[in-house]
Amino acid sequence: MAVLIGVHPIAEALRAKRPLERILVARGAGGHRLQEIIDLARGTGTPVRFEDRGALDRLAGVKSHQGVVALGAEKKYAELEEIAPTTELLVVLDGVEDPHNLGAIIRTAHAAGAGAVIIAERRAAGLTETVAKAAAGALEHLPVVRAVNISQTLRSLKQEGYFVYGLDEKGDQTFDSVDWPERTVIVMGAEGKGLHDLVKKNCDALVRIPMAGKIASLNVSVATGIVLFAWRSRRAEKS
Repeated sequence: MAVLIGVHPIAEALRAKRPLERILVARGAGGHRLQEIIDLARGTGTPVRFEDRGALDRLAGVKSHQGVVALGAEKKYAELEEIAPTTELLVVLDGVEDPHNLGAIIRTAHAAGAGAVIIAERRAAGLTETVAKAAAGALEHLPVVRAVNISQTLRSLKQEGYFVYGLDEKGDQTFDSVDWPERTVIVMGAEGKGLHDLVKKNCDALVRIPMAGKIASLNVSVATGIVLFAWRSRRAEKS
C-alpha cells in the first residue's frame, strides 16, 4: 500500500480522483490548505481520521509530513505504447538514482508540457513517497513509464518518428541553438555519471549547456529544467 505525505501530493491525488483508502490528519493541525484537503476528501467520499502527530510520524517514516498522510493504492506505471503516439516531448532518464531529483524532474517536466517521463527499471529511483512529495502533486498528472532497456527504448522511439537529443557536456551543439522538431526525446544522464556510452550512441544528437564558471556540470534536475523550458520557448515561437 502506498503512503502519500504532504499537502500538495495528497491534494493533487484527490483532484485526480486517485483511489485513497483513508486520510489521516494530525490533531491540532489547521490552516486553509489542510481544510482544502478535508473538503476534497468529503467530495470524493474518502474517509478522514484525526490522529496524534506521533502516529503520523510512524506511518510516514518522517516528521515532515505537514500534518497529513494518506494511504492508497500503489501508483501504477504507464505503458509507452499508450503515450508515444500522442505527445510532442518525452523525457528519458538514464539511471537517475536520487528520489528527490526524480521528483523534481517530474514536476518540471509536467510544468514544461512533457507527455511523460521514462525511467530505467534497474539501478534507478522508482516511484516512492519521497518522489511523490518532491514532485509536489505533478505525479498525479504526468505518466511515468518504466523501461527495461533505455537504449532499446530510444531505438523504438526513433522508429516512431522521434528525434533523440542527449544532454552531454561534450555535445556538439548548445541547447539554446536547437531547432526542436515536432516529436522530441530529451535524454538526461545519471548524477555524476552522465549518459552511458550505449545510450549516447542511440541519440541522434548530443547537446550541452555552456558553463561560465569553474564547475563543469549542474544538478540533473536543474539541467533538465533549463533544457525543457528552452524546448517550450522554441515550440511556443513556432506555434
